[in-house]
Amino acid sequence: MARLGSDIKLPCPVEGDPPPLIMWTKDGRNIHSGWIRFRILRMGLKIKEVEADDTGTYICKATNGFGSVNINYTLIVIDDSGSDKTGPGAADGAESNLGTDGLAEKLVRPRFSQPAKMRKRVIARPVGSSVRLKCTANGNPRPDIVWLKDDRPLTEQEVGEGRQKKWTLSLKNLTPEHSGKYTCRVSNRAGEINATYKVEVIQRTNSKPILTGTHPVNTTVDYGGTTSFQCKVRSDVKPVIQWLKRVESHEESRYNSTIEVGDHRFVVLPMGEVWSRPDGSYLNKLLITRAKEEDAGMYICLGANTMGYSFRSAFLTVLPDTKPPIMPMFSPTSSSLPWPVIIGIPAGIVFIFGTVLLWFCQSRKHCPPPSAAAAPAQVLQQGSHRLPYRERERGCVAASSSSSSPEKDCMSSMNYEEYLAQQQLLLAQGGTTLPPKIYPKIYTDIHTHTHSHVDGKVHQHQHIHFQC
Repeated sequence: MARLGSDIKLPCPVEGDPPPLIMWTKDGRNIHSGWIRFRILRMGLKIKEVEADDTGTYICKATNGFGSVNINYTLIVIDDSGSDKTGPGAADGAESNLGTDGLAEKLVRPRFSQPAKMRKRVIARPVGSSVRLKCTANGNPRPDIVWLKDDRPLTEQEVGEGRQKKWTLSLKNLTPEHSGKYTCRVSNRAGEINATYKVEVIQRTNSKPILTGTHPVNTTVDYGGTTSFQCKVRSDVKPVIQWLKRVESHEESRYNSTIEVGDHRFVVLPMGEVWSRPDGSYLNKLLITRAKEEDAGMYICLGANTMGYSFRSAFLTVLPDTKPPIMPMFSPTSSSLPWPVIIGIPAGIVFIFGTVLLWFCQSRKHCPPPSAAAAPAQVLQQGSHRLPYRERERGCVAASSSSSSPEKDCMSSMNYEEYLAQQQLLLAQGGTTLPPKIYPKIYTDIHTHTHSHVDGKVHQHQHIHFQC
């Protein structure tokens, strides 16, 4: 029960695997988005600002292709406004006070106040269901309504009692005898209007849906292309059309929920809208966009109603991608570093490397050849045919000290064999009185001196002493 003008919610707590499709009907009519005050929620139906015409039977039907359940509600709207307490006598008394001219000004021809709910004039219902025919109207004075079936007036028992009910003709537990033309005649002293409904009660055949035509058919699509499957179902009542895709053994981990049918597993795909066709069949399409390799496989169209279900399968083939893979390109604009840093880092590395290379080249200056280093010793030998040991040692040291190289003395760059050859040459020039001797070891004593000049230059040289 709900009060006039209030909001009400009718719950539908139904669960299933796969999740069921929820459909709401009111007196046999499907509730859809066109019903402005009605909103279908995940777990119920919400009605805003309840009106008197919302009274009726509501059915929540949950179907998932393997069965269905119904939850029925009978909604009664209570009007506490007291607006109906004004009887006809009071209205007649008010009108009696008006003159003939005043009454003519107040007369308003009847008109239907809810024409949107009267658009469907041909109604087909199966045996055992119900239907409501609306003819709500207003005018001045308040119009009267008379219901006729095949031009024969209906009794009050057939129409129902109450001022609100008389504007709606409710036919319940339909039988083939209810088929016919129903007309409502609305009139007052200003005029008359009428509307006619054609009701057809269909005998139940107790048969499951039948998939007609050749659809769905095997389809081939290019990689990244778009294609669709169609499914046409003939059924006495509106069926549920569901699409399934077979899951291969290596694909089960990709899906959270699958169902097992026979030896295969399937995933339930999102269901699209079901269109009713003039020939009494129902059509549904499955659209596949941006086809990928994993979209290939077997698809099943399942049509179900309360009597059973039928299905048909088709295969989708996705052609391989012929486009070469595109390597990612990183442009300077996509870098997170500013361009001065990008240019400065390589330039700095080059500058440091060049500085180190220049310093290394300066420290590796070449020494004069061994003949130049031995020249002072030869001069000493020419001045004195035979020098004592100390004189030769002093001459060797002087030759070593006379080098002006700031880095390294020439003698330090000689190898052991060159030094022995030089010593043998000096001994041979000294005469026969002193036989030449070869000393196998060299003992060095190195002293480093650094001089700082006034102009800022720094000069460094070494004294190297050789003792044989």
